[in-house]
Formats: sequence, C-alpha cells, structure tokens
Amino acid sequence: MSNPTLALVTGGYSSEAVISYKSAITIEKHIDPSKYNVYRIDITPDKWFHSTKDGREVIVDKDDFSITIDGKKICFDVVFIGIHGTPGEDGKLQGYFDLLKIPYTSCDASASAITFNKKYTVAIAGAAGFHVAKSIHLFKESFRERKSQLLALNFPVFVKPNNGGSSIGMSKLASPDGLDEALEKAFKEDEQVLVEEFIAGREFTIGVYKSNGNVITLPFTEVMSQNDFFDFEAKYQGKSTEVTPAVCTEELAQQVRSAAAGIYAIFNCRGVVRMDFIYNEKQQVPYLLEINTVPGQSDASIVPQQVAAAGMTLTAFYAMLIDDALKSKQ
Repeated sequence: MSNPTLALVTGGYSSEAVISYKSAITIEKHIDPSKYNVYRIDITPDKWFHSTKDGREVIVDKDDFSITIDGKKICFDVVFIGIHGTPGEDGKLQGYFDLLKIPYTSCDASASAITFNKKYTVAIAGAAGFHVAKSIHLFKESFRERKSQLLALNFPVFVKPNNGGSSIGMSKLASPDGLDEALEKAFKEDEQVLVEEFIAGREFTIGVYKSNGNVITLPFTEVMSQNDFFDFEAKYQGKSTEVTPAVCTEELAQQVRSAAAGIYAIFNCRGVVRMDFIYNEKQQVPYLLEINTVPGQSDASIVPQQVAAAGMTLTAFYAMLIDDALKSKQ
C-alpha cells in the first residue's frame, strides 16, 4: 500500500501569512517523508500553487484540489492546515475540503468559524458556565454610537480585532485616553473589534488535542511578557519569558486542564488547538481569553514547546494528527 499523499497548506490572505510561512518551515521539517508524500501548497490572494524543486510554479486545480506535474495528476489524501488567519483558520478552507471529502488536521468548518470570532467564542463559553471577561463587540459602521458603553467599562481594557490572531492590531489601554487611536488600529485589521475588560492574574496557554477519541491536554505554559501584554513582539520576537510546564500548584493546574478539556468538548474541536487563559488568583478561577484552532508551529511557538515537555517529538505528534485526520475519512 502506497504512502498517503499530503498537502501542507501555507500562506493565506491576511497579515498573519508571515506567521504561516514560519510555521510551515517547522511542520515540513518534522513530517516523516518515509510515511507521507508531502507537497507544500501556497495559498495567496492571487493564486494557489506548488513550487517544484526545480523552481516551477504548478497551479492548483481548485475543482478537485489537485496538481499536475510532468503530465502526472496528483490528488491528496489528507491536508495539514498550516494557515493562520483567513482562509485557513476561519472555516473557509475547511468547508471547501468538506465538499471535496478530503480530511484535514484542524477543527471542522463550524467550530473554526465560531472560534475565529472572539466574541462568539466567549459568549458560547460563558453560556456554558466558563469564566470570561466582560466585553463589547463593535462593528466598524456603527461603533461611534456605542461610545458611552465603552466608557462605562472598567479600565484597563484590551482593544483587539475580533477575527484576528497573533496579537496584530491589539492595544491595552489604562484609561479612555487613546481609545480612538486604538480602535482605528484594530479596525485596520478587521471590520469587527472587541473591547474587553482586563483580568488581573497569571497568563497561561495550553495545547489540547484529540487522539483516538480522547481529549488530551499538553503541559501548559505560563507567559510573562516583557511588554505590557503578550503582543506580536512578545509572541514572535523573543519579548517574553515562557515557562513550560508552568510552575503552579496541582490544584491550579487541574483547574486549567479541566477548563481547557471542557471547552474543547463544547466547541467540538478536532486536531490540536491552543487556548489562552488568565488565572485570577483573587477569585481562584481561570478566565478564557480565546481559542486558536491553528496554533503557531514556528521555532518561537508554544505548542512545539509543550509537545517536547510531554516527552513527544514533533515528528510523532504531527504523524498522530495526520493519522487521526485520515481515520475520520474511514
């Protein structure tokens, strides 16, 4: 029996494409070539293509997501989704692959779309009984009408694009001064913006995945940013201290693990996701901030650190994600 043919999709249509390319380097390096026939597929606003080793660009046939190299048509058995932002993290590609009946290594279309919207995420998690911060969801065409509601929030607040990731376009405000500038910055990234009250506490981020029907949490990380919050520089340019596994009591650890596993279940997640929490020590409860259904896999990213802390290699971990996706087709 021949090895499965795998498409590693990277790029994307948003400013997060730069992170997608960093993740693709790590993923490609750690996918076992003796188990899978791997083709990197670059998805850009202009074209979808595969670059051959001799430098040719082969355009993807979007009718069936195939490529043809030297007269040989190549179809894919499975897709490893490595695109951060649209269209790889918001359900668009997932819906496309569902129509083509090609399995993939991420949450399905509905879970991806819901969790990509930060407000919908915290609304559903809050309704299910998990702790979330108070927030206001703004639309670009009408946000000025809600200025009084914004000023009624307890500052400090975070102002962030509602459908973005990697902390691009995000600001922290200690007072209403600078609110207009922060909103303008966030609206440059998205038509919707979330203004969320600051929760004091320790920041933890945890990878969660499913294997053979079991939800498993990875050893989680405490993030201590050198900047005022865990922004783009802190995430990707070394401006943070990350301790994996986090140093904490077993009681605290169990609270974070239990919340993460429960949230994974209510959103019907698949593959590996990363959830960010603030643990409020006064209340002794974790607050969910957001869910990342395509977590970063670059050398600076957290999930690879957690995989190592769990005693696994990335090669074995990626193989498990791929094989789990392949089983979903059977």
